[in-house]
Amino acid sequence: MRLYQPLSSALLALLHLLPLLLLGCASPTASIHAPEEALSGAWAEASGFPQAGALGPWEHYVLPAKQATLFSSQRLDGRAALKANAQSSASMLRRKLRIEPEALGSLRFSWLVESLIAQSDMGDRDTDDSPVRIVLAFDGDRSQFSQRNAMLSELALMLTGEPMPYATLMYSWCKTRESGQTIVNPRTDRIRTLIVESGSQGLGRWKDYVRDVRADYQAAFGEAPGALVAIGVMTDADNTRSQAVAWYGPLQLEPPRSP
Repeated sequence: MRLYQPLSSALLALLHLLPLLLLGCASPTASIHAPEEALSGAWAEASGFPQAGALGPWEHYVLPAKQATLFSSQRLDGRAALKANAQSSASMLRRKLRIEPEALGSLRFSWLVESLIAQSDMGDRDTDDSPVRIVLAFDGDRSQFSQRNAMLSELALMLTGEPMPYATLMYSWCKTRESGQTIVNPRTDRIRTLIVESGSQGLGRWKDYVRDVRADYQAAFGEAPGALVAIGVMTDADNTRSQAVAWYGPLQLEPPRSP
């Protein structure tokens, strides 16, 4: 029985992490549940990645065991926006790309959050929901994985057809954790969240950000990034069985500034 405990633990962790792992994987077990206008409307068209190669389409993946967060393309306060409405749900809108490390620059993004999730704590494996997440997946040397992460990657390969991303960096708004704090995911240290907004100040209005992706990755993981291979947004309220409504502005990746 003891031999099966590590595998069972890794499998449970993988099932919880699958919405995030889908950012870098093509999953035959997932299905598309999004109106066409959410995937190709004004928000999708306004999101730009000029230095990316071999862009795929925006895709919305939902796991069979999860309720889908509803995404819709709208205009809000004169902006092209993507509305996310989570009702005890978790799913992700993502786009595959490839930007080599030397071409990584700044990421511009914005969001408007109606309210925070009262019971959530992004450092707690049982309540790590968030009304907004910007999710970046990176390539890298998986031979450096710990035994647990290697097992998670192998399980991801079995279930989705691709290994889990080498590293995933998220920008998020947390009710309890301080702005500037990096949270290591309780199930794998290959997923880390940078809190860019904390507390209730600023709810109900647009918040705009410009982040240096290379610097943020270096600070979060203690190493230089590999290629950026996917980008996505995720609003989830499944662990706390609650609701969250938010709007995302277009995502813009800018090349590094010339010396």
